Amino acid sequence: KNVQSMLKLGRAQGVAMAAGLSRQIPITEYEPKKIKMAITGNGNASKEQVAKMLQQLLGLKELPKNLDSTDGLAAAVCHFFNSGKVVAGKSYTGWDAFVKQNESRIR
Repeated sequence: KNVQSMLKLGRAQGVAMAAGLSRQIPITEYEPKKIKMAITGNGNASKEQVAKMLQQLLGLKELPKNLDSTDGLAAAVCHFFNSGKVVAGKSYTGWDAFVKQNESRIR
């Protein structure tokens, strides 16, 4: 849209990536269509559709006035969905603990 805005955004993105990489934090980027697909199931979803789905997924009481602010949140939720990590659930200290707590699953 605006060349100056694009340049500033590019610099900010570069600084954020450099800061993460300097501390061995992995950097992951997603295409907008992939984020929209992860959130709404439609890679061509509108900002309104993405915001509404985030509202439902996260139990938000109201939508933000500026829907651009949901872009970062959508990227974070997309990354969570793609990370394969479960936030809540069983944890085990080792194979013995897993077997002990899941005897019915072992043949």
